[in-house]
Amino acid sequence: MSNVSTTAEQWRPLFDAFTRLRTTWPARGWSWDSRLNSVTSSFNMEFEDKARACVVDALPLEWTPATLSTAPPRLRAVAEKSGGLRTGQLLVSAGPHGGLLAYGLWWPWRDGDTISLRIGLADVEPSTQASVRLRDVFGVTL
Repeated sequence: MSNVSTTAEQWRPLFDAFTRLRTTWPARGWSWDSRLNSVTSSFNMEFEDKARACVVDALPLEWTPATLSTAPPRLRAVAEKSGGLRTGQLLVSAGPHGGLLAYGLWWPWRDGDTISLRIGLADVEPSTQASVRLRDVFGVTL
């Protein structure tokens, strides 16, 4: 078995969880956030509980602004790159699976009606096989 197929097999649990998340996602579609190299969906607060249930399945580890200092360095770097975590915001993650560390940024908006979720892969460029697979799962293009 080649190294590529071995790595892809190691990624399977992560991408299977992302497929479940997309299939059960209660809000509108997904798009690409080129600033953070992530997929993103914004939704109304009425979907918050259902959305959080989907996220917990795929990205079960959670950090708040108060606990971010205990997150792995790669995740702290994601938070820093995104401008840090503010009150009410969360950084969630899964992995690493075959070297991939997945993250989600849960950002309630100041309007009190909207939340955004960004899902990405730490330290992964958009042109890589893993990033292409992430976009494929969520049905987005660059």
